[in-house]
Amino acid sequence: MSVSIRKWRIDDRFALAENLNNPKILNNLRDGLPYPYTEQDAEEFIRAMLSSDENNTFAFAITLNEKVIGSIGVFQQDNIHSQTAEMGYYIGESYWGNGYVTSAIIQVCRYVFENTDIIRIFAEPFAHNIASCRALEKAGFQYEGTLRSNAVKNGNVVDMKMYALVRE
Repeated sequence: MSVSIRKWRIDDRFALAENLNNPKILNNLRDGLPYPYTEQDAEEFIRAMLSSDENNTFAFAITLNEKVIGSIGVFQQDNIHSQTAEMGYYIGESYWGNGYVTSAIIQVCRYVFENTDIIRIFAEPFAHNIASCRALEKAGFQYEGTLRSNAVKNGNVVDMKMYALVRE
């Protein structure tokens, strides 16, 4: 089974909506995504990603044998952090625990480092999201510290962890 990343297509909206229409996934992402997550929501997201500036937004579908199973994106920061980018990702629950996210992280980081002047990619998973932290570690990211009481998610104050991969 081959996991790969590719640009979004409008017809990916069905699989995107299917994967994101799950509170277990939304509970590990930042706020702002609607629930239930509809095909219309998915199409709007895909159109936004396709029309974004390709010089600072690197948004990809994660696919397994051509089927969309998740999303990964790297977003360049600005000002003094213009050579730094933040990464976010998720995959559908039925695909958890197979190393697919780790593979997608490795692929997207390789793409960004080979095609941009970005020198640092970071991610900030919730501290309680052990699987996400582990995927980052397996992809070569270094744990830099815990951001204590860094967010409010579902009414709870939560810690986040800082991970980063620096261009060699």
